Amino acid sequence: MSIETTVDGRVTTITINRPEKRNALTKAMYVALADAFDAVRTPIAVLSGAGGAFTAGNDLGDFLAHEAGDSTKTPARVFQEALLATQAVVVASVDGPAVGIGATLLLHCDLVYATERSYLQFPFAPLGLVPEFGSSYALPRRVGPQRATELLLFGERLPAVEAAQLGLVNEVLPDATALSKRVSERVATLAERSVRALTTTRTLLHDRTDTSVEERMESESRHFAELLHDPDTVQTLRAKLDRR
Repeated sequence: MSIETTVDGRVTTITINRPEKRNALTKAMYVALADAFDAVRTPIAVLSGAGGAFTAGNDLGDFLAHEAGDSTKTPARVFQEALLATQAVVVASVDGPAVGIGATLLLHCDLVYATERSYLQFPFAPLGLVPEFGSSYALPRRVGPQRATELLLFGERLPAVEAAQLGLVNEVLPDATALSKRVSERVATLAERSVRALTTTRTLLHDRTDTSVEERMESESRHFAELLHDPDTVQTLRAKLDRR
């Protein structure tokens, strides 16, 4: 199967497994990815690519064969909405190229770890297209309008080290082995946290409805008060108190 899913405790791992095509995505693979994210019931989800590539973006042959229709119903759009809708903390493990949607989806992941050989690429304008997955909105807010314009208009490769300097990647590891180890360590730490604390923090970070600091403070205060009575939180606080 081109999309593989495994569950281990509090972690769901979704792997794009089409290495012979650098994990280029077909319509069927988008549907499978959407189904995979819709099915996540763990508080943490890891997204990775097999065989030394994260994903080379769309499979161009499959992409060109698509029929015109409602742009809100395409398999790619369904996947995008599934990724946005998940309540899990999404950790991207990137080894090799992350091109097109492989780069834009990283803007919607919570944590991104990559190898030194990895790169992001937004090749839309050179291909006669425009950015997708909200990247023309999200990227300028992450890296500034000038740098975003450069990345989107020229479509040149952005090495992982530079992406980390821009805040698009959390950490760059030497190779795939070091990447796997680091992601496992980070995920294991997250898995020890209160599930509600993880998912609620992610909800706050992704919330775009509050329009002021005061509104966000109100949202935080409400969730804070609720979590004070959560059994996991009570247990954690008591354990901290006992160690003093």
